[in-house]
Amino acid sequence: MNCRLTRALTLALAAIALLLTGCEGTIQHMREVPAAAAPVVPAPGKAMVVFMRPSGLGFAIQSSVFEIRDNYPALVGIVAAKTKVAHQVNPGKYLFMVIGENADFMSADLVAGKIYYVRVEPRMGLWKARFGLVPVAQKDLASAELAGDLSECKWVEKNADSESWASGAMVSIQSKRTEYYPDWMKQPEAERPRLLPEDGK
Repeated sequence: MNCRLTRALTLALAAIALLLTGCEGTIQHMREVPAAAAPVVPAPGKAMVVFMRPSGLGFAIQSSVFEIRDNYPALVGIVAAKTKVAHQVNPGKYLFMVIGENADFMSADLVAGKIYYVRVEPRMGLWKARFGLVPVAQKDLASAELAGDLSECKWVEKNADSESWASGAMVSIQSKRTEYYPDWMKQPEAERPRLLPEDGK
Protein backbone atom coordinates (compact mmCIF):
# COMPACT_ATOMS: atom_id res chain seq x y z
CA MET A 1 0.00 0.00 0.00
CA ASN A 2 1.52 3.34 -1.03
CA CYS A 3 1.94 6.26 1.35
CA ARG A 4 -0.78 8.37 -0.28
CA LEU A 5 -3.40 5.63 0.11
CA THR A 6 -2.27 4.91 3.66
CA ARG A 7 -2.58 8.59 4.57
CA ALA A 8 -6.05 8.80 2.96
CA LEU A 9 -7.26 5.74 4.90
CA THR A 10 -5.85 7.13 8.14
CA LEU A 11 -7.62 10.47 7.61
CA ALA A 12 -10.88 8.73 6.71
CA LEU A 13 -10.77 6.56 9.82
CA ALA A 14 -9.99 9.57 12.00
CA ALA A 15 -12.93 11.46 10.47
CA ILE A 16 -15.27 8.53 11.11
CA ALA A 17 -14.09 8.26 14.72
CA LEU A 18 -14.61 11.98 15.23
CA LEU A 19 -18.08 11.78 13.71
CA LEU A 20 -19.08 8.87 15.90
CA THR A 21 -17.83 10.43 19.12
CA GLY A 22 -19.54 13.73 18.37
CA CYS A 23 -22.98 12.43 17.37
CA GLU A 24 -26.06 12.88 19.51
CA GLY A 25 -28.49 10.00 19.75
CA THR A 26 -32.17 10.37 18.94
CA ILE A 27 -34.18 10.69 22.15
CA GLN A 28 -36.90 8.03 22.10
CA HIS A 29 -39.38 7.03 24.82
CA MET A 30 -38.04 9.80 27.07
CA ARG A 31 -38.81 13.50 27.55
CA GLU A 32 -36.14 16.17 27.25
CA VAL A 33 -35.95 18.44 30.29
CA PRO A 34 -35.06 22.14 29.92
CA ALA A 35 -31.82 22.93 31.75
CA ALA A 36 -33.64 25.42 33.99
CA ALA A 37 -36.01 22.69 35.17
CA ALA A 38 -33.39 19.97 35.65
CA PRO A 39 -32.82 18.39 39.07
CA VAL A 40 -29.70 19.87 40.65
CA VAL A 41 -29.84 18.57 44.24
CA PRO A 42 -31.33 15.46 45.85
CA ALA A 43 -34.68 15.77 47.59
CA PRO A 44 -34.45 15.86 51.41
CA GLY A 45 -33.34 12.49 52.75
CA LYS A 46 -32.55 11.15 49.27
CA ALA A 47 -29.41 10.36 47.28
CA MET A 48 -29.15 11.14 43.56
CA VAL A 49 -27.36 9.13 40.87
CA VAL A 50 -26.79 10.83 37.51
CA PHE A 51 -26.35 8.37 34.63
CA MET A 52 -24.76 10.11 31.63
CA ARG A 53 -23.65 8.98 28.20
CA PRO A 54 -21.20 11.58 26.83
CA SER A 55 -19.77 9.32 24.14
CA GLY A 56 -21.32 9.40 20.67
CA LEU A 57 -20.05 5.89 19.85
CA GLY A 58 -22.97 3.68 18.87
CA PHE A 59 -25.21 6.76 18.75
CA ALA A 60 -27.91 4.89 16.80
CA ILE A 61 -28.46 2.50 19.72
CA GLN A 62 -30.08 3.60 22.96
CA SER A 63 -29.05 2.13 26.31
CA SER A 64 -31.51 1.50 29.11
CA VAL A 65 -30.60 1.64 32.80
CA PHE A 66 -32.46 -0.23 35.53
CA GLU A 67 -32.46 -0.52 39.30
CA ILE A 68 -32.81 -4.17 40.34
CA ARG A 69 -35.47 -4.44 43.06
CA ASP A 70 -36.11 -7.93 44.44
CA ASN A 71 -34.74 -9.44 41.22
CA TYR A 72 -37.03 -7.22 39.11
CA PRO A 73 -35.59 -4.52 36.80
CA ALA A 74 -37.24 -1.14 37.47
CA LEU A 75 -36.54 1.41 34.73
CA VAL A 76 -34.28 4.34 35.66
CA GLY A 77 -34.21 5.76 32.15
CA ILE A 78 -33.32 5.26 28.50
CA VAL A 79 -30.03 6.99 27.85
CA ALA A 80 -29.31 8.06 24.29
CA ALA A 81 -25.88 9.40 23.31
CA LYS A 82 -25.25 12.87 24.78
CA THR A 83 -28.04 12.59 27.37
CA LYS A 84 -28.19 12.18 31.15
CA VAL A 85 -30.88 11.16 33.63
CA ALA A 86 -31.14 11.74 37.40
CA HIS A 87 -32.36 8.94 39.66
CA GLN A 88 -33.33 9.70 43.26
CA VAL A 89 -33.40 6.94 45.86
CA ASN A 90 -33.37 6.39 49.59
CA PRO A 91 -29.87 5.95 51.05
CA GLY A 92 -28.62 2.38 51.08
CA LYS A 93 -27.24 -0.38 48.88
CA TYR A 94 -28.35 -0.89 45.29
CA LEU A 95 -27.70 -2.90 42.17
CA PHE A 96 -28.01 -1.17 38.78
CA MET A 97 -28.04 -2.73 35.32
CA VAL A 98 -27.51 -1.37 31.80
CA ILE A 99 -28.89 -3.12 28.72
CA GLY A 100 -27.63 -3.11 25.14
CA GLU A 101 -26.61 -6.22 23.22
CA ASN A 102 -25.53 -7.41 26.65
CA ALA A 103 -26.36 -6.63 30.27
CA ASP A 104 -23.81 -5.20 32.70
CA PHE A 105 -24.07 -4.28 36.36
CA MET A 106 -22.85 -1.92 39.08
CA SER A 107 -23.38 -2.00 42.83
CA ALA A 108 -23.79 1.17 44.87
CA ASP A 109 -23.77 2.21 48.52
CA LEU A 110 -25.42 5.63 48.61
CA VAL A 111 -25.59 8.34 51.28
CA ALA A 112 -28.45 10.81 51.68
CA GLY A 113 -27.79 14.33 50.42
CA LYS A 114 -25.07 13.29 47.95
CA ILE A 115 -24.97 13.25 44.16
CA TYR A 116 -23.18 10.38 42.41
CA TYR A 117 -22.14 10.18 38.75
CA VAL A 118 -21.98 7.16 36.44
CA ARG A 119 -20.90 7.03 32.81
CA VAL A 120 -22.82 4.71 30.49
CA GLU A 121 -19.97 3.66 28.22
CA PRO A 122 -20.54 1.99 24.83
CA ARG A 123 -18.30 -0.56 23.21
CA MET A 124 -18.79 -2.46 19.99
CA GLY A 125 -20.59 -5.81 20.18
CA LEU A 126 -21.21 -8.52 17.60
CA TRP A 127 -24.44 -7.06 16.24
CA LYS A 128 -24.93 -3.74 18.01
CA ALA A 129 -23.42 -1.68 20.81
CA ARG A 130 -22.71 -3.13 24.23
CA PHE A 131 -22.67 -0.95 27.34
CA GLY A 132 -21.04 -0.85 30.75
CA LEU A 133 -21.53 1.29 33.85
CA VAL A 134 -18.44 3.22 34.95
CA PRO A 135 -18.75 5.00 38.31
CA VAL A 136 -16.99 8.32 38.83
CA ALA A 137 -14.67 8.03 41.83
CA GLN A 138 -14.38 10.64 44.56
CA LYS A 139 -10.96 11.78 43.29
CA ASP A 140 -12.48 12.72 39.90
CA LEU A 141 -15.50 14.71 41.08
CA ALA A 142 -13.77 18.06 40.53
CA SER A 143 -12.16 17.07 37.23
CA ALA A 144 -12.51 19.06 34.02
CA GLU A 145 -13.39 15.80 32.24
CA LEU A 146 -16.48 15.26 34.39
CA ALA A 147 -17.55 18.89 34.04
CA GLY A 148 -17.18 18.64 30.27
CA ASP A 149 -19.11 15.38 30.05
CA LEU A 150 -21.98 16.81 32.09
CA SER A 151 -22.15 19.97 29.99
CA GLU A 152 -22.29 17.96 26.75
CA CYS A 153 -25.29 15.90 27.86
CA LYS A 154 -28.94 16.99 27.76
CA TRP A 155 -31.25 16.19 30.66
CA VAL A 156 -34.00 13.65 29.98
CA GLU A 157 -36.62 12.05 32.21
CA LYS A 158 -39.06 9.17 32.12
CA ASN A 159 -42.65 9.51 31.00
CA ALA A 160 -45.55 7.13 30.33
CA ASP A 161 -43.99 6.11 27.01
CA SER A 162 -40.80 5.06 28.85
CA GLU A 163 -42.67 2.72 31.17
CA SER A 164 -44.72 1.34 28.29
CA TRP A 165 -41.53 0.55 26.36
CA ALA A 166 -39.97 -1.17 29.39
CA SER A 167 -43.09 -3.23 30.01
CA GLY A 168 -43.18 -4.41 26.40
CA ALA A 169 -39.49 -5.31 26.42
CA MET A 170 -39.43 -6.90 29.89
CA VAL A 171 -39.13 -10.52 28.70
CA SER A 172 -35.93 -9.65 26.80
CA ILE A 173 -34.65 -7.46 29.65
CA GLN A 174 -35.15 -10.22 32.22
CA SER A 175 -33.54 -12.75 29.89
CA LYS A 176 -30.39 -10.63 29.62
CA ARG A 177 -30.29 -10.07 33.39
CA THR A 178 -30.52 -13.83 33.93
CA GLU A 179 -27.85 -14.57 31.33
CA TYR A 180 -25.22 -11.97 32.29
CA TYR A 181 -25.58 -11.54 36.06
CA PRO A 182 -23.90 -14.88 37.00
CA ASP A 183 -20.86 -13.94 34.89
CA TRP A 184 -20.66 -10.55 36.60
CA MET A 185 -20.81 -12.22 40.00
CA LYS A 186 -17.94 -14.55 39.05
CA GLN A 187 -15.61 -11.56 38.77
CA PRO A 188 -13.52 -10.75 41.85
CA GLU A 189 -15.49 -8.32 43.98
CA ALA A 190 -12.77 -5.67 43.72
CA GLU A 191 -13.08 -5.73 39.91
CA ARG A 192 -16.85 -5.22 39.77
CA PRO A 193 -17.94 -1.62 39.16
CA ARG A 194 -19.29 -0.02 42.34
CA LEU A 195 -20.14 3.36 43.80
CA LEU A 196 -18.80 3.87 47.29
CA PRO A 197 -20.42 6.18 49.87
CA GLU A 198 -17.55 8.66 49.56
CA ASP A 199 -17.91 8.88 45.75
CA GLY A 200 -20.77 11.35 46.12
CA LYS A 201 -20.54 15.10 46.54
